[in-house]
This record gives sequence, C-alpha cells and structure tokens, in this order.
Amino acid sequence: MSTIKESIDVNVPVSTTYNQWTQFEEFPQFMDGVESVKQTDDTHMMWKAEIGGESREWQAEIVEQLPDRKIAWRGIDGNGPDGVVEFEPTGTDQTRVTVEMNYEPEGMKEQLGSKIGADSRKVKGDLERFKELIESRGTESGAYREEIRAGEPQR
Repeated sequence: MSTIKESIDVNVPVSTTYNQWTQFEEFPQFMDGVESVKQTDDTHMMWKAEIGGESREWQAEIVEQLPDRKIAWRGIDGNGPDGVVEFEPTGTDQTRVTVEMNYEPEGMKEQLGSKIGADSRKVKGDLERFKELIESRGTESGAYREEIRAGEPQR
C-alpha cells in the first residue's frame, strides 16, 4: 500500500476553497491525467483517467463530508484510491489544502513510480494547478454544502 500526503496554501477563504473542491466534474481542469469525473448522486462518482499510460475507470464513494473541513472517500471494490482532503483556514483569506491518499500500485510501472515519488509529485502538481485555478477566479464555480456521514447525506 502506498500513501501520498501533500499540502498547499491558497489565497482564498476556506469556504471558497471548499466549495470549488466540491465541483468534482471540474477536476479535469487541474488534475493531470484525469479525463472525466461524473457525479452519479450525492455520494458516488465515476472516474476516468490515464495512469502510467493506461486508461482506467473506477467508482468512488464519499464516506464523510464536513463543509469547510474535509471530504473523505473510498474506492469501491478496492478499485481506485482511498483518501481525504482537509481544508484549514490559515488566515482570513487563506486556506491550507491537504490531500492524503492510499492506493495499491498496480504493475511494475506504478510500483516503480511510487518508489521514486512520481505519484507525490503528480499530486503536488495537481494542487498547484488547483491553487492557480481558484486564485485566478477568486470565487467558486458552485458549491455542495451538505454534510455526509457514513456515506449518507445528512439533510
């Protein structure tokens, strides 16, 4: 099992940062290799991405979502990464975004990439592109503010 943990500080308020991150279908705008993310309901998403030169698809489930604090997910059937993204205000208009993911590298290419830190560099690059996106906009393109606990929306 490989673990990646990366953080970045963005110069927008925590609510703006969190709201933009909840726009999952926009992930291909800043996540390298992600071809599409389709949200099928409040807690499920279908991902398509190119990983190590190979096309992959998987389904993820949001298991916990606390507005302005965190979003935790798991790959369904052990396919895709499990992880959490946390949002921490570091000032009036500043937020630290921390992503931690756990996954099982498949094949020699992914195992080698994990050992030499290519996966961490990729996540760091994704965070840098997210920072550029949200800071250049200054506002979010949408928001999902429901709380999710144990995979169930709390309405």
